[in-house]
Amino acid sequence: MNDWTPELVEERLNEAAAVMRRLPAVRVQGYFNTWPKMKTDFDDLIGQAPEPMRLPPPTAAAITRMEEALAWLRWLEVENVKLVWMRAERAPWKAICWRFGIARTTANRRWDYAVNIITWRLNHRPISAKWSQRFLLERSRLLSRNF
Repeated sequence: MNDWTPELVEERLNEAAAVMRRLPAVRVQGYFNTWPKMKTDFDDLIGQAPEPMRLPPPTAAAITRMEEALAWLRWLEVENVKLVWMRAERAPWKAICWRFGIARTTANRRWDYAVNIITWRLNHRPISAKWSQRFLLERSRLLSRNF
């Protein structure tokens, strides 16, 4: 696939964060319980809160796509990785701005730049170290209009 757009990259990162939430919790191995399960009657369940509904575990294809999307983050600087991942986890902009100590427009600009770097690399285009953020964003917008 050579037609990546920032919207597709954003969607894939959001899916990766959702898959990560659906993975089973990490448990310490080696501990187990030999006690039998308790048999509960209806009377025992009265007044108890029901267990929350959970989504089923992710499919193997979803986990593969998540691993692929996580590999994309190595192309970014550490601060941009944290910002992009917080946004993929649907953290509000206010929390992101508070975490990094930046304004909303700066956070949005950094996120946009990071997503466009991933898009640029996925489309196998070289990125010059001399390019500014503004230059890359303008070039990616021009190319996305051509699609």
